[in-house]
Amino acid sequence: MTQTTQKQISALVMSTLVFAACFATWTLISVIGLQIKHELQLSETEFGVLVATPILSGALARLPLGLLAERLGGHALLAVLVLLVSVPLYLFSQAHSYWQYLALGLCIGLVGGSFAIGIHYVSSWASRDNQGLAMGIFGAGNLGAALTNLIAPLIIIAYGWRMAPIAYAFVLVLLALLFWLLTQDDPMHQSRSRRAEPSLTEMLMPLLDPRVWRFGLYYFFVFGGYVALALWLPDYYVHHYGLDLKNASFLTLLFTVPGALTRVIGGWCADRLGARRVNWSVFWVCLVCLFFLSYPPTTMTIHGIDGDITFLLEMPVWLFTVLIMVMGVAMGFGKAGVFRTVYDYYPDRMGTVGGAVGLLGAIGGFVLPISFGLVTDLFGVRSSCFMLLYGLLALCMITMYYGISVQEKQNRLQEAIRTNFLKENLDA
Repeated sequence: MTQTTQKQISALVMSTLVFAACFATWTLISVIGLQIKHELQLSETEFGVLVATPILSGALARLPLGLLAERLGGHALLAVLVLLVSVPLYLFSQAHSYWQYLALGLCIGLVGGSFAIGIHYVSSWASRDNQGLAMGIFGAGNLGAALTNLIAPLIIIAYGWRMAPIAYAFVLVLLALLFWLLTQDDPMHQSRSRRAEPSLTEMLMPLLDPRVWRFGLYYFFVFGGYVALALWLPDYYVHHYGLDLKNASFLTLLFTVPGALTRVIGGWCADRLGARRVNWSVFWVCLVCLFFLSYPPTTMTIHGIDGDITFLLEMPVWLFTVLIMVMGVAMGFGKAGVFRTVYDYYPDRMGTVGGAVGLLGAIGGFVLPISFGLVTDLFGVRSSCFMLLYGLLALCMITMYYGISVQEKQNRLQEAIRTNFLKENLDA
């Protein structure tokens, strides 16, 4: 094994571990927030704001942190970010008032921006043929959310909720130090340090390309939808199927864990089969699943010859769980496929473009759960959240079809111009 290969493996492994810890921290308040809600007697709205604050700040931080990663490199920036976030995370255990929890939650949420730094850092180390696989392995750090759902309750039961942020802060400091010691500056930053730094205008220029926002829309669905369903499903299982919270949380893991782990396979498939083919297949699988998930329980009455015949059409919990698990697997493939697509078009601007696409995806994780509640209250049908996702997916597919059609027309036009140019030169 060459020294370069060892550096690549070390960078990928340590970045994935750090990102998993960051993602676990990013979702920690959604678990310990239940204890705070009880202590402060918070309303549902106040509790929702408390839980959503870290998600929002982490989403908004992704683009500026991506820009900084291109300018400063991912190695130092990721370590510094993790160390800085450990401070408000520890202080969260000492807070007592609602405004203190909100302010510290806003600071803790910055750890969600670690994705933009890490995706730039990992992409810089990976070879062009293995970009999807490398980014898929790194993105599997989404598993941190499932780890928090398993570990945080155990800490709360054994030591109380205030010990959870202290333990997480200790882990962040430890991983930041290990990351700093076991990894090095990425090659892309080293090469840039030997030439003039790009201006802010040059770094932001790719954001004027409509393709960036199309990719962001796709990620809004596959990542934002994934985060939103991870937050929404326990409540859905409890109120729609009458399960207790323990069983509801376990069945939710059947969605979150495959959705994180299959991102690795999705990245490999995007490398070998093409990212566009993977994304298009993901959308079709999700469309079929959402069609059935959107259908509400229905009572059908047929007026027969000898009287009325009544049927109850309702999806059993086992079939619902299977469809949700298939959705999770598909979304895992889609998250990897979208970022392989980003690399195909913007290999030198993964910090900026990856940060912008990641920002839109994380905004989806903030906006969609609120939207789920609004449409449920408006229509009074619990499956309306899946109807909303169905509409969002239809928009993604229409946008992708239109984008591909325009690109193919441009390619044909360029080929025709090139052919005519060559023909004219040969005639001359």
